[in-house]
Amino acid sequence: MTKGFDCSTPLTAQTAAAFVKDGYSFVARYLVPSGYKALTKSEAEWISQAGLEIVSVFETTANRALGGRSAGLADGATAVQVAHQLEQPAGSCIYFAVDFDATSAQMATVIAYIQAASEATPEYTTGVYGSYAVMEAVKQAGACSRFWQTYAWSGGKKSSFIHIYQYLNDVSENGIQIDHDESYGSEGWWNTKTTPEPPAYPLTPKDANVIIPFLSAGYEATTSLPARAEFHRLANELRKASGQPQQS
Repeated sequence: MTKGFDCSTPLTAQTAAAFVKDGYSFVARYLVPSGYKALTKSEAEWISQAGLEIVSVFETTANRALGGRSAGLADGATAVQVAHQLEQPAGSCIYFAVDFDATSAQMATVIAYIQAASEATPEYTTGVYGSYAVMEAVKQAGACSRFWQTYAWSGGKKSSFIHIYQYLNDVSENGIQIDHDESYGSEGWWNTKTTPEPPAYPLTPKDANVIIPFLSAGYEATTSLPARAEFHRLANELRKASGQPQQS
């Protein structure tokens, strides 16, 4: 478990160093094109020089995910543009925020947003920030490969597969307001001094879900039970390799 935080206030070299002194290892900052909370190249350098890792999160408005697929494609393209400006290395992660209490009726739209954001960011791994319900639904859909859960709106439940967990909000520390997080590995973080860690899975959900329909077509085209079993096995191997739930 690794100690971290997220904040909307930009860090200076001095505040970044103070958080390292307090035992923090990573900070989540906003990968957005403009505004008071936007991570800049200079700040990324200060954070990296202090010894903190950076978790990139894209969020313009709290309920932006309700824009569905079109919003996801647009936000993914914007996130990549900003990531390039910051020289965020390929293979690291961009998390997209679902920063509200998404209902079951809204979940299909949320999933469409995350799937589209993933499609628009092929050189990066894609993550989602949100509640327990969002984690479970997005994971089941295979829409992304990284998961950052907040305790907010989660009713005390915690998903078993998450990479980052936000467990306390609105704490004043080193002169700014922060939220407390902890992480468990394969977060997809980065800094300007090191290369990113390799992806957790050798195959992306997007690529796996392009191949699986061809196996399904083969399954439907034959009446041979052994052949059907083999098509089914291969589809599940693709799901496993891309971090998606297997099907019975």
